[in-house]
Amino acid sequence: MKKIAIIGAGPTGIYTLFSLLNQKIPLSVVIYEQANEAGVGMPYSDEDNSRMMLANIASIEIPPIFQTYLDWLREQDEAHLARYGVDKSTLHDRQFLPRILLGEYYRDRFLALVKRAKEQGFDVRVHESCEVNDIEATPDGVRLWADGMPVPEQFDLAVVATGHVWPEEDSTPRSFFPSPWSGLMDATIPPCRVGIMGTSLSGLDAAMAVVIQHGHFQEADDGHIQFNLDEGSEALNIVLMSRSGILPEADFYCPLPYEPLTIVTEQAIASEIEKGSEGLLDRVFGLMVQELERADPQWCQDIQLATLDADSLRDAWFADRLKHGPFHWAVANLNEVERNKRDKRTVPWRYTVLRLHEAVQEIVPHLDERDRERFKHGLARIFIDNYAAIPSQSIRRLLALREAGIISILTLGNDYDMEIKADKTVIYAQGETETFDVFIDARGQKPLKTKDLPFPTLRRQLQANGDDIPDVGDDYTLLQPDTLRGRIAFGALPWLMHDRPFVQGLVVCAEIGEAIAKACSQPASKARRRLPYLAD
Repeated sequence: MKKIAIIGAGPTGIYTLFSLLNQKIPLSVVIYEQANEAGVGMPYSDEDNSRMMLANIASIEIPPIFQTYLDWLREQDEAHLARYGVDKSTLHDRQFLPRILLGEYYRDRFLALVKRAKEQGFDVRVHESCEVNDIEATPDGVRLWADGMPVPEQFDLAVVATGHVWPEEDSTPRSFFPSPWSGLMDATIPPCRVGIMGTSLSGLDAAMAVVIQHGHFQEADDGHIQFNLDEGSEALNIVLMSRSGILPEADFYCPLPYEPLTIVTEQAIASEIEKGSEGLLDRVFGLMVQELERADPQWCQDIQLATLDADSLRDAWFADRLKHGPFHWAVANLNEVERNKRDKRTVPWRYTVLRLHEAVQEIVPHLDERDRERFKHGLARIFIDNYAAIPSQSIRRLLALREAGIISILTLGNDYDMEIKADKTVIYAQGETETFDVFIDARGQKPLKTKDLPFPTLRRQLQANGDDIPDVGDDYTLLQPDTLRGRIAFGALPWLMHDRPFVQGLVVCAEIGEAIAKACSQPASKARRRLPYLAD
């Protein structure tokens, strides 16, 4: 029986176990989870999230584990769902629900997986509250050291599925949080001036984590939300900030699963890659223009797409939001999106761009240095804005805070400085100085390099080979050095973002898990190129 270690029992680890079961070959599997409960995952745990924080994915998009998320929800007690503000009678498959509730689904599915695995002849052990301290690849397999284990355990394959990595909370003063998941949920935030770096869903979630300590939201029958501030919290003032000061769109209606593209097909992208890196970005942009003109000629005419290139499209994309201001634009966008959802109407250009980001991503490892920079500052920003559209309920709550006079948005511009002091954080931007009593950096996960690996021996093995970024194959197994080839599968998202800038979400976790499961029976067929650091 081949012996497999899975390090991390969040979504990637869960889908890896699910895919191993689907292969119908009994294995010995040992699962290590540093949290108290395996199967939940940091993005959905009750320790790192509040009930106000919504998962940015609906049941229709979540890869099912034996049953869909919606079917599981319909089996839950009505009173239990009500504690999360969820009405069982109104459940549907496009609904955005609290992250903690999704965590309960994954915990339940993990336990079901372990039970099914044992029934299928698998030997499964689960170590909770157990951190893996080191990994070493040897000619005979993989040695693994973990908490409470005096000697290392030997495996044929180790799967690194450790998920997101955030800065240690003890390394900064408590007036500064290096991420919303670095102690914010347990912190008492006084009514003061709070700065939040980031205007995406993570930034809004950070704001919600603060405001629920100082008041409550009240929703009317017509869906309008009002925020009522507690007496004594009048000094609370929250400033969301980013370079552009732009808010994301509300999540829009579109057919799922995705309909295929007509022009920017897998074959078309492969053909452009074969022609070489010189001019690759511009050639593919030309294909994008054709796809968009076919899908929505009126929108293309409105923004004069035929006159734009891979660099100037970004300005045209955000022009309307910049013109009208974030909150006025958010109201109009919310009304449009909700009307389209009621009518089941798809906006062709939005839906086309949503499908394009996955197709175009394939060119990233093949771009030359100049075009990588152009892509990062141009098309990548458009794609991220499009697929990171957020739940309508999050927009409503933001507008409620705006109406209550609690929240505002600051545009930093491209040139700003931040100074973290013992009890304050100071932002210098646009010739102005802004001082905050509490500051939260909510810009999201940054790509990590080999030097950031938490496993000392594995880190040294990769660095000795000159690998600044882990070199993985199609099945995510490390390819270099030879002693590591095929022995360690690397499914930790922060280390995969260099040549896959849009790697994120539960669908990707399921795809990674399925690919890793193949490593048990066949070697990687193709290496992925290692890239310079892609993100700011």
